[in-house]
Amino acid sequence: MRLVSLIVLLSMLLCAPVSAQDWAKEKLEKSPRHLEWVDVKRADRTIKCFVAYPEIKEKAAVVLVIHEIFGLSDWIRDVCDEFAKDGFIAIAPDLLSGKPGEETAKYDSVDEVRKAVSALPREQLSADMAAVLDYGKHLPSANGDTATAGFCWGGTQVWLAMTNIKGLKAGFVFYGTPNASIDEIDKIESPVYGFYGENDNRVTSTVDDTIGKMKSASKTYIPKVYKDAGHGFMRTGEAPDAKDSDCVAREDAWKTMMKVLHGLKTN
Repeated sequence: MRLVSLIVLLSMLLCAPVSAQDWAKEKLEKSPRHLEWVDVKRADRTIKCFVAYPEIKEKAAVVLVIHEIFGLSDWIRDVCDEFAKDGFIAIAPDLLSGKPGEETAKYDSVDEVRKAVSALPREQLSADMAAVLDYGKHLPSANGDTATAGFCWGGTQVWLAMTNIKGLKAGFVFYGTPNASIDEIDKIESPVYGFYGENDNRVTSTVDDTIGKMKSASKTYIPKVYKDAGHGFMRTGEAPDAKDSDCVAREDAWKTMMKVLHGLKTN
């Protein structure tokens, strides 16, 4: 009987959604704000998105939230709720969705999600993000201002969005590299803010080159590297077992981003 119970338990664990993060899910369940799933249509694609609305009396700016290489997780949904808590409409597309039956939750392991996300074509990503942002911008409660924030793999896609989507007021790159988008920075219209961990050399070692290329193109790029913080500090800094350095980095980065976003309301 114990063997049967163990097999059942293992089966449940193996089949559990890769997006499961209990502490983030618990926060979402306690949120007083309106949270919903929507489908955004683009050509023959249907992009599944999570939307969080603020509890305010005026219209709000829209933030396109781009997920990590782990897909649309409970933590990313929690981030959307945090944006809403601070007065913004946040919309996070599941960039693994698009075709019937395709979405992050359908994958059986984190490794499968990583592979699928890594294989997404730039042209498709750019078009999907543009469609989602257009949807958000035309919500009745949106004020017309838009920005984007992305984490890890999503930080790289912020560069893609800033070089290919018109009208964005700001881009917030959390430990993501520009990759191919570095050759298109002349198309960037607004400031890009970067947030990096000192103990994340794979990413942080690219910052100086990005500074030089953005400066040569007369574009605004404001990076900040946090002492002793690692890769993914916005997520790990919120976890129950977070390191102090990741907590400090997360708190400062969020405050910096909020200051910029709230400044958009007066421009």
